[in-house]
Amino acid sequence: MTPSGPVLVLGATGTTGRRVGAALRTAGAGVRPASRSSPTRFDWTAAETWEPALDGVGAVYLMAPDGVAVDERFVRLAVASGVRRIVLLSSDAVEEMGDARLLDAERAVRESGAEWTVLRPSWFDQDFDEGVFRDAVLAGELALPLGDLRQAFVDADDIAAVAAAALTTDGHAGQTYQVQGPRALSFAEALALVSRASGRPVRFAGDPAEYRAAHLGYGRDEAEVDAELAAFAALRARGDDEPGDAVRRVTGRDPRSFEDHVRAAAERGAWRG
Repeated sequence: MTPSGPVLVLGATGTTGRRVGAALRTAGAGVRPASRSSPTRFDWTAAETWEPALDGVGAVYLMAPDGVAVDERFVRLAVASGVRRIVLLSSDAVEEMGDARLLDAERAVRESGAEWTVLRPSWFDQDFDEGVFRDAVLAGELALPLGDLRQAFVDADDIAAVAAAALTTDGHAGQTYQVQGPRALSFAEALALVSRASGRPVRFAGDPAEYRAAHLGYGRDEAEVDAELAAFAALRARGDDEPGDAVRRVTGRDPRSFEDHVRAAAERGAWRG
């Protein structure tokens, strides 16, 4: 049975959060957007903001910014406050890359007693135009020690559509969805599409030794860089993505292609200097 009460959307101003909110509203669901800057204030470092945000809600879109842990105390408080359904934004390859932060978050929701769904998306299409890779695209070079590994980049709107369905319809409890785009691309292929659409030449530097030398040259801690290289090596060892059908199964429509995304991003001026 669909939970009563609005859906609390954490990270409501972020890449997925604002899209989840929009998808929920389109579905006719009540939405309580929450973030550090929203009218409903939520801050992982300020526990006094948690209970007011949870008051009266029936479901939660649960996420935390990169590097911030999902506090298990919040998950327990949510269930104690009457939350019946939790959809967690995790990430692909968390086991292979040893992402303890997200593995702990997954464990917390699975043991919470609520109906839970875990989303494990691949890299976002939006990483290239509004996220972590945009500055590198503008600078003309993206360095990641992944060689020619092929990944099923996924549009954040598709992630949001899956999240909204899991939050508002039945049949998703206890499911972990690998949320992926329609085909796997290497980073070099993805950047070639970005270059073609934007008119900006962008080089991909995929050699681990080059990555290590560059990051040590930035003055970063050697052990930290080597730990990153080990995680990326584990991702390479897993092999190329084989795109799945989670978006189609959950939403009833095909996922958006990376080509369509970068074309639209270029048309709205995402990479103009």
